[in-house]
Amino acid sequence: MKQHIISATATLREALERLNDLSGGTMTLFVTLPENGAVQGTVTDGDIRRALLRGVGLEDSVTEAMHRGFKSFPPGTVDPELLREYRRQGIVLVPHLDAEGRISTIVDLTSLRSILPLRAVLMAGGKGERLRPATLETPKPLLTIDGKAIIDYNVELLASVGVKDITVATRYLSEKIVDHFRQPVAGIMVNCVKEDEPMGTIGAVALTDTPAEGDTIVMNSDLLTTIDFEEMYLRHKRQKADITIAAIPYTVSVPYAILSTEGRQVLGLEEKPAYSYFANAGIYIFSNAVLRTLPSSGVTDATTLIQQTIERGGNVTYFPINGTWIDVGTPADFRHAEELMRHHRNLRNVHHPE
Repeated sequence: MKQHIISATATLREALERLNDLSGGTMTLFVTLPENGAVQGTVTDGDIRRALLRGVGLEDSVTEAMHRGFKSFPPGTVDPELLREYRRQGIVLVPHLDAEGRISTIVDLTSLRSILPLRAVLMAGGKGERLRPATLETPKPLLTIDGKAIIDYNVELLASVGVKDITVATRYLSEKIVDHFRQPVAGIMVNCVKEDEPMGTIGAVALTDTPAEGDTIVMNSDLLTTIDFEEMYLRHKRQKADITIAAIPYTVSVPYAILSTEGRQVLGLEEKPAYSYFANAGIYIFSNAVLRTLPSSGVTDATTLIQQTIERGGNVTYFPINGTWIDVGTPADFRHAEELMRHHRNLRNVHHPE
């Protein structure tokens, strides 16, 4: 962060030297007052060039070239809607200011997709029986695809949208998952909890410390996805949802002509129709108020909790996934996932050759 901060007492020459040191990165400096560190503006190569054309000298103050209408995040949590707007405007670095106007952090939108006020719980207790013998000694979330554990793809995706409080619920071969997360993944120290008895597809969330306010992502750890968590969260808040279910399109094709009937009379036939539905993708945003209703023991499935919320009059919505979603449940799914990840890696190498 310090490399992007320069004192208002610095000269344009010093600013150019500092910007040169940033070559290869984002070449922006935040100009701050020496007495209290409050931000006054920003300066770039372009700002200095325009100042020199106006007749400002290299030994003049950097404040002669700085742009005063800079964008920032005010004190408190980062607003994802505001962050999205800054990204649309092409702004790359955004300071998060404290109450005195000083920089507490600098958000780099080249490496961070968003900053969502969410925690996450990844469900990783299953035995992965359909992938045996691969899962006899390795829990399914730790199976590697293109050299990386499946669960790590999900931790990286969550980290990329600013989610830092991540817990993994374990049961089968729990010690191996715990050992895996002794080292940080994507800069995150992941917490682990263990089910001492089967608790269903969501019951183990009750073992985590769920705050009274806010929302939590709950998702299966053995899937690969490019879901847009930012858009899912924003829709969740706009719709004032208690639960938002990520959904994938699912089409059922009937290989026969289907009769339309009334009583014993045939009204018509539809040749080999296809019916489209939305299927549960195993990814949710729950309000913490709903999660805190989970019993501390016994079996609770996500579908049960969702149905209970609907029956209580809760607001349950869905979010269609527009992108990759693979449930790595069978050997065929695993091979498909490997091919997909290799394809993505090859694309990255083409666009960003070493």
